[in-house]
Amino acid sequence: MSIFDKILGKKDEGPGITPTLPQEIYETGVLELQDIIAPSALKISPNNINLGGKIMKTFFVISYPRFLSDNWFSSVINLDKEFDVSIFIHPIETEKVLRQFQKKVAEVQSQIMTREEKGFVRDPGLDAAYQNLEDLRDKLQQAQEKLFDVGVYISIYGKDDDELNKLESEIRSILESKLIYIRPSLFQQEQGFRSILPLGNDLLNVHSKLNSAPLSSIFPFVSFDLTSDKGILYGVNRHNSSLIIFDRFSLANYNSVTFAKSGAGKSYAIKLEVLRSLMFGVEVMVIDPEREFEYLSEAVGGRYFNISLSSEHHINPFDLPAPRPDESPSNVLRSHIVNLVGLFRIMLGGLSPEEDAIVDRAISETYALRDITPDSDFTNIEPPLLSDFELVLAGMEGADVLVQKISKYTKGTWSGFLNKPTNVDINSKFIVFSIRDMEDELRPVAMYIITHYIWNAVRKELKKRLFVIDEAWQMMKSEDAASFLFSMAKRGRKYYLGLATITQDINDFLPSPYGLPIITNSSIQVLLKQSPTTIDAVQKTFNLTDEEKYLLLEAGVGEGIFFAGLKHVAIKIIASYTEDQIITSDPSQVLAIKQAKRDLEASE
Repeated sequence: MSIFDKILGKKDEGPGITPTLPQEIYETGVLELQDIIAPSALKISPNNINLGGKIMKTFFVISYPRFLSDNWFSSVINLDKEFDVSIFIHPIETEKVLRQFQKKVAEVQSQIMTREEKGFVRDPGLDAAYQNLEDLRDKLQQAQEKLFDVGVYISIYGKDDDELNKLESEIRSILESKLIYIRPSLFQQEQGFRSILPLGNDLLNVHSKLNSAPLSSIFPFVSFDLTSDKGILYGVNRHNSSLIIFDRFSLANYNSVTFAKSGAGKSYAIKLEVLRSLMFGVEVMVIDPEREFEYLSEAVGGRYFNISLSSEHHINPFDLPAPRPDESPSNVLRSHIVNLVGLFRIMLGGLSPEEDAIVDRAISETYALRDITPDSDFTNIEPPLLSDFELVLAGMEGADVLVQKISKYTKGTWSGFLNKPTNVDINSKFIVFSIRDMEDELRPVAMYIITHYIWNAVRKELKKRLFVIDEAWQMMKSEDAASFLFSMAKRGRKYYLGLATITQDINDFLPSPYGLPIITNSSIQVLLKQSPTTIDAVQKTFNLTDEEKYLLLEAGVGEGIFFAGLKHVAIKIIASYTEDQIITSDPSQVLAIKQAKRDLEASE
């Protein structure tokens, strides 16, 4: 016998605290699991049990209504309180039940006939009882139903009597509103405690007879969970504290969108996902507008590239992707020329139809100067530069204005940005392209070029990858950039790529004809705290109820709604201490971490 059993067995010694005795454990020489998890003391009273730090009280369900609705128990199960529930189901032999039913049916039928003989008014209650008994007896006879003795016990916990009584009143009001009544197990609190323990012992033996249909409504696991059996932890379900675990690469597509106002925790959330995804072997690439991923890159041994006018890192937009085995060089070249025309529309502030045709022809001739044609093998040929394109363009009729505009990128203040060979190596598990130091006017250009460069790398080799674009609204301002982003969202699945777009204001995202399609082509959608000026657009786009609308308005940092397909739950994003130290964007925390790092270096 364990010490735990000895404690509960000492009920004859009178009321009071019965402590576990270290001497008894010492004398037996055996410390069992029950002894480790047992409370330090027990005080059994007629109305509750003191567990040495908390007070527990057990109830049993005594009465049910005539009809039980589905999921009636969910309102209790989903309470954000501390309580335990035990449900005992004892099958009853059908033959025994049928014999009892025959007698009961005869009794009810006799009462109905007696009232008719005496000329009394028909009793609807008796008629309904007779009909219900006959229906149930038929179903039992045909094995469509079974009958069970069912015991439902609920144990609640509180620090003191006031807290216990408050929770008792809350549960009573919920159940009694559904015509379900409970009673405390007076003078049987010990039996209630033992019945609640996960040992399968029904010591209270307070049962109600239920057939299969109403019994199914008591199934306890009815709280709405949004999770899968593999993936990373995105957060905690605020409704019932369950875990929201998902693998984006197991969904219909691998894309996600995140909308939140400034300071709501969207960058924190995506950095947490990046960190956890890296642990599962996913390669991650990020466009970082505010240099928020630099410390994370250092912590995980990634590569960090600063793209700016004075940076040593360059990407040549004329680089050509190597054709895949299932692609022809002519299609690759043609597709890249189309993308370059889109880039020049952004760089030059738009093109007229005539200018569009001139640029298209000039790009083809620029490649031809390097012997890059639809019929050639250009795998090992060095691609041209922007200055080569300028020379070709200068020799074409009607291109004078275009040459003047291009000269800014080849000879002017912006010449250090595009007119150099690519020297960026992204052969790493974690890659970050920072554009914080890039001039605002050139940010859309930089994001477009980086996105194309990453897309070419993705198509070259099939790997599980996640591409994060922070402040994606900047790309949505250009139709060419938005179109390419939408193309990635639709085609990324073929190349095992998940696209994660993040933005502050949904009103900057939706005006583009590609905004809503990108959202609908994202299996995961995360909405954190929203601004009152944008909440109506968010509500309409995501079909939110008024309650969900106010939840987003009142949400704290890292709180919001998590969508996976058509299902969604309230989420709270939580990180461990170590994760928080790596991904935090809080300026005070960042300064404290940097100071601690300087102090450590100084001490060494």
